[in-house]
Amino acid sequence: MAQCTRYFTLIVIFFVGSLAFAQKASDSIIKPIKSKEWIVWTASGTAGLGSLLALNQLWYADYPRSAFHWKNDNNEWLQMDKMGHGYAGYQLSSIVAEGFEAAGATRSKAVWQGALISWTYLAGIELMDGMSSQWGASYGDLIGNTTGAGLFVVQDQLWHEQRIIPKFSYHTTPYPGLRPQVLGQTVSEQLIKDYNGQTYWLSANIKSFIHWKPIPNWLNIAVGYGGRGMITGDDLLVNDVFFPDTQRTRKFYVSLDVDLTKIKTKNTLLKYVFKAVNLLKIPAPALSFSTHGKPEWVGLYF
Repeated sequence: MAQCTRYFTLIVIFFVGSLAFAQKASDSIIKPIKSKEWIVWTASGTAGLGSLLALNQLWYADYPRSAFHWKNDNNEWLQMDKMGHGYAGYQLSSIVAEGFEAAGATRSKAVWQGALISWTYLAGIELMDGMSSQWGASYGDLIGNTTGAGLFVVQDQLWHEQRIIPKFSYHTTPYPGLRPQVLGQTVSEQLIKDYNGQTYWLSANIKSFIHWKPIPNWLNIAVGYGGRGMITGDDLLVNDVFFPDTQRTRKFYVSLDVDLTKIKTKNTLLKYVFKAVNLLKIPAPALSFSTHGKPEWVGLYF
């Protein structure tokens, strides 16, 4: 669970650093140079290396080192952490690619460079996990990273646009009260640590697939995945022994969503706000399915 905390903290740092330098690359300060891709390479390298070094000092230095090793954690947390890896792999690829495109790279080149930097950066975190005795590198995490970056590249190669966007949503749950030291004591901690309240979505733009004039350009349909009853990260036996009244349940959702980047505006600041908020699934009615129980309608799900 602590790995999830480190993971998303570093992704946020990298997002902010890359976005800031990408904006620098898009202006015309260095007019003699037509392509300013080097600025994005420098920015990405600086932000990525700096955040990894900071992570090493703030986290890994407090735990014993070991020879590089693997750990199979694919059965933990109903694979919610793997969903997070896929989400981050996609979003990081997207934002870095946007920086390269603003710096003068062709769209195709920008996409591949964004995916490469995203995958390399996330692999760096796995490398540090693999050299810590407390954890271990996870091939499941690497598959998640690759899937996220691959989804970004494949869509651009296939459709020359991003029709399906991974998104994230969260709501509080009662589970942290049973194990606050692991699932979080405050809402800000629970946002990162409590997998029970997290939902990962694939949000597809309807107009991109069905060219019917009455359909708004911004209207999406989203399919989500989440889980309940996760008090421990281990298998069902551990959960049942210590928390017999909880039952792990996979949850699936179907809901409407909005692609905010499809809303036209001339306001530059508003465009950036739309892009940032578009990382999240908007609250909306949803149809919920689970591995235990009947389908149910949720009036407003987030």
